[in-house]
Amino acid sequence: NYARGHYSLGAAMMPGIEERLQKMVEHSEGLQGFVIVHSFGGGTGSGLTSLLMERLGEMYPKESKLQFCVYPSPRTANAVVEPYNAVLTTSVGSQYSDCAFMLDNEAIYQMCTNKLLNVPRPTFLHLNRIIAQVASSVTASIRFPGSLNCDLADFQTNLVPYPRIHFPLTSFAPLMSMETAHTEPANSVEAITSACFRETSHMVKCRASQGKYVACCLLYRGPVSPTDTNKAINNIKTKASIEFVRWCPTGFKVGICSAGPVQVPDSELAAPTRAVCMMSNNTAISEAWQSLAYKFDLMYSKSAFVHWYLGEGMEMEEFSSARDELGNIIDDYASLLDTDYNG
Repeated sequence: NYARGHYSLGAAMMPGIEERLQKMVEHSEGLQGFVIVHSFGGGTGSGLTSLLMERLGEMYPKESKLQFCVYPSPRTANAVVEPYNAVLTTSVGSQYSDCAFMLDNEAIYQMCTNKLLNVPRPTFLHLNRIIAQVASSVTASIRFPGSLNCDLADFQTNLVPYPRIHFPLTSFAPLMSMETAHTEPANSVEAITSACFRETSHMVKCRASQGKYVACCLLYRGPVSPTDTNKAINNIKTKASIEFVRWCPTGFKVGICSAGPVQVPDSELAAPTRAVCMMSNNTAISEAWQSLAYKFDLMYSKSAFVHWYLGEGMEMEEFSSARDELGNIIDDYASLLDTDYNG
């Protein structure tokens, strides 16, 4: 559980982790920040990662700290105490993380089984390969040249309007299998951009069309020109189903990397000529937080499983404090809809 990963085992492991971390930083020629990939539901992913984020905040306060977070799925769970772990780590992450890109196993699982990939029984290997394409797109501009580069600081600058509003949705297009790649039509910039806004392309289960976009970051890879991206974005702005908050009229940040996507050996994913990864801050993500809060409240109202956390050195007040912080995040996202421009 979270307490075991944060207080007992995590505290014992942290000196060794800090030593390795410092060696990696010393060998870095131009440190921009840190990218952490973890789950919310497990004890190590929640507790140990929270402790690591605290240490990173103390040791490297000015460097960017980005997270790829595997969020608890709406209808499936790997652990009974998943709601506790997720709420507790969200509370810490809201203080030390600059931007946390949300992922959901259930949503990615459905991507694997759709007609484009058609994987009958997806495993975590299939899911991780899709997540790897997203993570690779985020760092591509740092590793390869392009006409519009993005560094790690650009994500928080363009996607995070307020400190706690830092949980963007992620999507990626096109996704196609090796078997269907040769039958697919040419993927124009306009086509793949539109595909990223479809809910079937989002890697978190929520109704993005029911919310409003605050900001979008479109990371293109391959032969893409700024003229093509401007045309695609203007096309998106004409769609009634895609709505932005009124007080953020621009809404888009674009990155273009000349290096195209690469196929992982033995992967079922084909490497398209061009691709786009979208990070979008959307108010609909509050649905996921509300679902998590409901599950947490059901268990905590009966103090179920709480003794396992207290036995690892955790204080009872941390539960209520973490739940309050989650409530503040939900309220902050709701306030984005109320803050309309009246000019």
